[in-house]
Amino acid sequence: MTVVGPFGLSVRDQALEADVQTGLAAVEAGLLDATKSEVPFITEAARHLVRAGGKRFRPLLVMLAAQFGDPYSPGIVPSAVVVELTHLATLYHDDVMDEAEVRRGVDSANARWGNSVAVLTGDFLFARASHILADLGPEAVRIQAEAFERLVTGQILETAGPRDGRDPVEHYLDVIGGKTGSLIAVSGRFGAMMSGADEGVVDILTQYGERLGVAFQLADDVLDIASDTHESGKTPGTDLREGIPTLPVLHVRAQAAAHGRPEDLELVALLDGDLTDDTRHAEALRRLRVHPALEQARRDTVRYAEEARAMLAPLPECYAKAALEELCDAVVHRAG
Repeated sequence: MTVVGPFGLSVRDQALEADVQTGLAAVEAGLLDATKSEVPFITEAARHLVRAGGKRFRPLLVMLAAQFGDPYSPGIVPSAVVVELTHLATLYHDDVMDEAEVRRGVDSANARWGNSVAVLTGDFLFARASHILADLGPEAVRIQAEAFERLVTGQILETAGPRDGRDPVEHYLDVIGGKTGSLIAVSGRFGAMMSGADEGVVDILTQYGERLGVAFQLADDVLDIASDTHESGKTPGTDLREGIPTLPVLHVRAQAAAHGRPEDLELVALLDGDLTDDTRHAEALRRLRVHPALEQARRDTVRYAEEARAMLAPLPECYAKAALEELCDAVVHRAG
């Protein structure tokens, strides 16, 4: 049993391990090639987060999904590079919007070079992803375009907030379905599709990725409250400080509105205050870490991970299926 990649997936079969490791190494080389520019400064900025590492969760899912067809098909590695480049590009933009100072344990691009460079570097990565995608055919282009539309729509919905009368938790789950679930769903879809898997298998792995993506983001929400910088690779409470609603905070607000407990109302008042103040921010983190809402968010994470696992039931029993099931466990483990 071997651990594959920074995400820590255990693979129980030597042939599968070799395929995944070879694929991920090719993706890494592809990322370096795609982020090379004739302008040295652009290369430096574009490779900033590539070299910082990361879980390579999306490429890993592409490689595992490809096991249900021909895992050596030529479109698999390029499609994995496309989804990871797209993900990296969104990180550059997200850090500008969130005014984040740390990403993957290093200075964020905006902290190092300023917002303009960070935004334009993200655009550069989107352009390079599109260039690779063009060689994968019109269907791949359409799938990626639809996913990117969902991703941007999710970001806009997050910025706009829920409309009057809409449950904020339901609104938030729609947001992360777009922002995170869409691209992870494409990872499963591309891996299966590029390998020539049956259409039914492609659909299963797409739906699996969608649900796993939501679980993945909910685990990040928990980590934003519960982790330290070493564990998560970014500053704890970054979303909290910027007033970005995450599931634990939404659950606190819902409980305060439903029950009116003084301690909940006090916490909501603290959350509504100036959390750029380090003392108030630390107090809000301390209270959230012991609040039942954090455990409720963990339960939600488990629920989506179990839905993802259930989607895999029709697939034949094999080492790749077992690895996909273990990914569900790994996502839940991140949330504690």
